[in-house]
Amino acid sequence: MGWIIFAIYIIGWHVGLYGMFKKMGVEPWKALIPFYNTWIIVEKCRIKKIWFYLQFIPIAGQFISIWITIILSMNFGRFSLIDHALLVLVPFIYMPYLGYSPDVRWAGPDALKRYKKSAAREWVDAAVFAIVAATLIRTFIFEAYTIPTPSMERTLLVNDFLFVNKMSYGPRLPQTPLSFPFVHNTMPFSQTTPSYLKWIQLPYKRIGGFTKVKRNDVVVFNFPAGDTIINLPEYGSKQPYYDVLRQQFKGNREVLMSNFPILVHPMDKTDNYIKRCVGVSGDIIQVKEGILYVNNQPGFVPPGSQKDYLIETTGQPLTADFIKDELGIDLDNDQDQSYTQISGANTFVINTTPEGLEKIKKQPNIKSIQPYVDNTHGLTWPNEDVNFPWTVDNFGPVQIPKQGQVLNLTPQNIEMYRRLITVYEHNTLEENNGQYLINGKPANQYILKYNYYWMMGDNRHRSQDSRFWGFVPETHVVGKASLIWFSWNKGPRWNRLFKSIK
Repeated sequence: MGWIIFAIYIIGWHVGLYGMFKKMGVEPWKALIPFYNTWIIVEKCRIKKIWFYLQFIPIAGQFISIWITIILSMNFGRFSLIDHALLVLVPFIYMPYLGYSPDVRWAGPDALKRYKKSAAREWVDAAVFAIVAATLIRTFIFEAYTIPTPSMERTLLVNDFLFVNKMSYGPRLPQTPLSFPFVHNTMPFSQTTPSYLKWIQLPYKRIGGFTKVKRNDVVVFNFPAGDTIINLPEYGSKQPYYDVLRQQFKGNREVLMSNFPILVHPMDKTDNYIKRCVGVSGDIIQVKEGILYVNNQPGFVPPGSQKDYLIETTGQPLTADFIKDELGIDLDNDQDQSYTQISGANTFVINTTPEGLEKIKKQPNIKSIQPYVDNTHGLTWPNEDVNFPWTVDNFGPVQIPKQGQVLNLTPQNIEMYRRLITVYEHNTLEENNGQYLINGKPANQYILKYNYYWMMGDNRHRSQDSRFWGFVPETHVVGKASLIWFSWNKGPRWNRLFKSIK
């Protein structure tokens, strides 16, 4: 339903702009070309060209695009708050009205001069309204998101710009309403200064209720283990607080806090993550020798997914041209570890897609190919090797909790459910002589309030996902990744523009 609303929004906007361009004396087909149409608007409305380029700034670009559209409507003589509200909230109706109504004519930039308010005042009013409108749209309808890491490659690439549809699972009311607009959890030009105030904290609530996430959806969510962070640029969600606490400080919080600045985020202000939902409530998840199983059946393998393979060649290794042109691996990028020599001159680990694997198999100097399996212990959730001796590539089985399910609490499974009970569902949990106390009352069972999900990256050996921090509660779900609207790598990736996400 959310995707249909988004499509109507975009189509109606372009249909209206087609008619408006005709009235402006511009070839109307130019209205249908993304970005070029905005360039025309900037020129015709005599807006400084810098504003065109500022649209490409993640998050803030939404406000600028709305502001440019409002300025366009003012050049058609539309100055009232009602006009601007209709333009922003129902552009699929109001833009066609401006484009095709015989009562609406193009007046040009001179219209602002003839209006009783000064042009400067009109621009300020338009900016204020655009900020409010963009904030509402970003909070409840859709939000721009930029891919920061290769964990979803090659389904999604670093510096893909996405639209995240917040209508898909039900718009979530902000838990932390007092925050700086157009940023998430840090102030502009800062990686450590919070952009919000915790004076008001609201309970979890969605308009119209929660629509369950479907298996294999690509989902944006608040990082479950990001409520507490080491507030330094090199830490944050890159090196989660709980991992550092466990591995470096052996669980000693006092020593860690005496060495690092600590910041506690509200739930809706933890970092945004994007992964694929491979398991929904009630599913049984298991990884065996690097292969995902869902309910004892092999899981969905996205065409663009990547994993590591151990490759041995005879004679010469794979050529640099083949690695670069056929596999798309940048050998000049020191941070790209997709091709690594591990033993002698002829054994390599290559991170590639199913399509890339088939290309490798056809090379004449291939001696052997086998999946690379990481069996390093001590890294995976729930970080208790006695009862859960799991690794990244041999993990589980684990059943994903479901709303209303009764959990039987035992010494063998308590570490799996401890954070769920205390942090996600806001209870106290104590142990006294083998007896569990929930909110001060003896209990050996717990009834779940929410549905939970299992999120994994499509790039299985380059992804920090549920294997490292467990279940994702419905409270943390932000929206569904729906559309790539722009992509950049030393220049635009034209073949990825307006590509739907599957």
